[in-house]
Amino acid sequence: MIAISDGKQADVRVLDDIVPEPGAFYVMDRGYVDFERLFRFVLAGAFFVTRYKKGIKLNRLESRAVDKTTGLRSDHIVWLKLEKSVNHYPDRLRRVSCRDPEDGKVLVFLTNNFDLSALTIAQLYKCRWQVELFFKWIKQNLRIKHFFGNSTNAVKTQVWIAVCVYTLMAILRKELRLHMSLSQILQVLSVNAFSQMPLEELLMKTQNQTETPGSPNQLMLLDL
Repeated sequence: MIAISDGKQADVRVLDDIVPEPGAFYVMDRGYVDFERLFRFVLAGAFFVTRYKKGIKLNRLESRAVDKTTGLRSDHIVWLKLEKSVNHYPDRLRRVSCRDPEDGKVLVFLTNNFDLSALTIAQLYKCRWQVELFFKWIKQNLRIKHFFGNSTNAVKTQVWIAVCVYTLMAILRKELRLHMSLSQILQVLSVNAFSQMPLEELLMKTQNQTETPGSPNQLMLLDL
């Protein structure tokens, strides 16, 4: 599901367009923390993992043991403290704290899942970075930095075309079991746009050429 909106709409409003799927996990940053909206996931039997937002008042109900050698700092069962917040989310939450090994920054997560390990919760949120990489890849490779039209229809059409191209490249890469990156595949297709060679043959031939080692007859600088 993709929701395209103008820059004036608050990100959290996209949660109104999502129909939570029971058993599914929804990973989001702290810009989507709205307890009234998040409680819809609880009622639907779905799970969320999000970042703790500064200013949220919580009461600790229970502390769970964690393996601090993994970077985890704490695992708490909590309850919202403010009456207004409780009215919007009348249930327990789980707060997981860990230290990022790369920059040493302490990250705190909130989730409504109490069964997975604390480390798994932290790893789930880390996977969210793939979303950022997805948008970065589209901007760099699918010519979406500049729009050909300014109308709502023109912008949405160009965005959807970019997403469709990305999806087709991903499917193609998986079906043909290619080792090339999506950027390389896109480059090969753009250069051979008018080639009559079958798609599978073209890509496999290109991949084999890039993987072929240097000539065994090439002279060596040093005789070891």
